[in-house]
Amino acid sequence: MCSSALRLVCVSLLFGTSLSCYQCFVDVQDSSRLCSGHILTEHNIRNVGACFRKLDHMFNHNERVIEAGRVGKGYDKRLKELLDAEILPLVEEFENKLNDDTVYEERLQTAADNFIAAASKLPRVSGCFPPCGFQSEGAEYNCVTCQYDKCEFPLDCPVQEIKVMENSRSRMRCDVPFHLPNDMESVHVDSMCFLRQVKTQLMDQFKEVTSGVDRLYSIPSTSLQHQGTYLCEIYSGQRSIVRLYFYISVTPQVVAGHTELQEMFDLSLLPGGRLLPAPGGPPPRRLLLLSPLHMACLTALLLLLFLSLGALHLSMVPEQTSLMDVKNQDPES
Repeated sequence: MCSSALRLVCVSLLFGTSLSCYQCFVDVQDSSRLCSGHILTEHNIRNVGACFRKLDHMFNHNERVIEAGRVGKGYDKRLKELLDAEILPLVEEFENKLNDDTVYEERLQTAADNFIAAASKLPRVSGCFPPCGFQSEGAEYNCVTCQYDKCEFPLDCPVQEIKVMENSRSRMRCDVPFHLPNDMESVHVDSMCFLRQVKTQLMDQFKEVTSGVDRLYSIPSTSLQHQGTYLCEIYSGQRSIVRLYFYISVTPQVVAGHTELQEMFDLSLLPGGRLLPAPGGPPPRRLLLLSPLHMACLTALLLLLFLSLGALHLSMVPEQTSLMDVKNQDPES
């Protein structure tokens, strides 16, 4: 018969190599009391170590038990309640009473199955959303480590590029795909910062432009001075949750206007409405349709050409008639 101290040593040795839901929630002393009367039927002797190995096999190395324990934040306490409801009655029933290993096998297997069925009904989590942000709501309980696995993502998100025309509206929304803490009063956008003409994520270079709870930052009329990187940082209390970066690239209206005029000029002058081929690009293609402006220009040119030919024809008719009259006159008359 093992002493109480020896039983604790045995439990530590057997359970020390791995962790699972059983060790996370069931006290070591309760395990010793549960296994105190375990009898090996084949040899008709008491063997506490064999009972511990049975517990290890049914709970700690059981993938179904581990999977059932992957619950959402705050439900680890419920896991303990479910496991206690299955194990503690067995402790009270088996303590200091001899029972064959077949009885232990049957009763412990039933306890494990009942725990799996009940724990599987507890709320799950939606998981972690890459690539960035501190997502506390996405953490799930891990029976192997007896703690919640956090989403191991950096706070800094990749820079999002926004291309806008000069004098147009720009909008940057500080939204994230994951759930923010339930206490929305503590969630706020601490500041929207700006660094002119530079694309960077070095926080010490930014200057604050606004702060508050509004997650939408809008520029009614974007100018060249607004081009640069914007930083939006979301806080929960005093803790930063995520940092979002936006790089605004502004196209001047003069450049855009010149580009449109050049395209119209190329379409008007090139034969067949063909565009100039880009360097290294595919051969030019013939345009199937012309714009109303081009149609009007071509119609006017054709009309002017027909009028010119008609005027030329009319001017040549009298001259030809005079020559014929001269030739037809009788030289003697």
